[in-house]
Amino acid sequence: MSKSRGNEKQINAAIVRVLRFIGRGAASMTQSGAFIEIACDRSSETRRLDRAVLDHGLSAGLWRIADGHLLAEPAASAFIKRAMLKERDEIFQEQHRLSDAVCLEIEGQRQTVRRNELSSPMLVLSRLKDRDGQPFFPADTLEAGERLARDFHRGQLSPRITASWEPRLAKRTKGQGNGGQELSDTALAARTRFSRAADAMGPELSGVAIDVCCFEKGLELVERERQWPVRSAKLMLRTALLALSRHYAPPQPQRNRESHRWGTEDYRPNL
Repeated sequence: MSKSRGNEKQINAAIVRVLRFIGRGAASMTQSGAFIEIACDRSSETRRLDRAVLDHGLSAGLWRIADGHLLAEPAASAFIKRAMLKERDEIFQEQHRLSDAVCLEIEGQRQTVRRNELSSPMLVLSRLKDRDGQPFFPADTLEAGERLARDFHRGQLSPRITASWEPRLAKRTKGQGNGGQELSDTALAARTRFSRAADAMGPELSGVAIDVCCFEKGLELVERERQWPVRSAKLMLRTALLALSRHYAPPQPQRNRESHRWGTEDYRPNL
């Protein structure tokens, strides 16, 4: 979250508190150093108001000043409702995500932001366990899935591409060199790698891997779309990612055993 966005959120929260306070009735205003004291005419309650919050509310048409009193405007009710809905939505999102604080460099300045660890399908798959408590998807299969997704996005492959994953070259028009419509060498290379990876998994397995790793579909959604039995998508996906992992890191071929003869301890070959 940027610094300006954080300040705006704090100001909006302060405005809501002031609107709820003056909603009970007009509040008198007195200067108190760098702040403004507002006191409700119907009770002895007081609130301290920052000058920036006061100016922001005035410019937004949420309240007005009349005869030394702070009065709420009709737009205040709608502002409070929007703030409550936004707060409720943020609480809902916080309950359905796993947030982690990370430090990023934005415009030359390091800032702390919140990252949703459940946004990546590979992170979701890494939390699945088998009956013995071991990871259901080995680490090499998850790395293979992330590699497939990187090539998918670098190759600028869209959901409109169906059966054929072969790279397609843009046609050059007369008098046009390296036009903006042509794919870069990096994108073409990524498409080629993606096509080879899909071929390595085969048509029976590549579809589920592309759906989950590239289109970021959930396992339950894949099962509904393909009308598969419950909990069958993760089995098919693991099989696909195992094949993909072997494609990216082929096992070393076993060396043929040299021919030999059996003999007694004093056996010596004839030279």
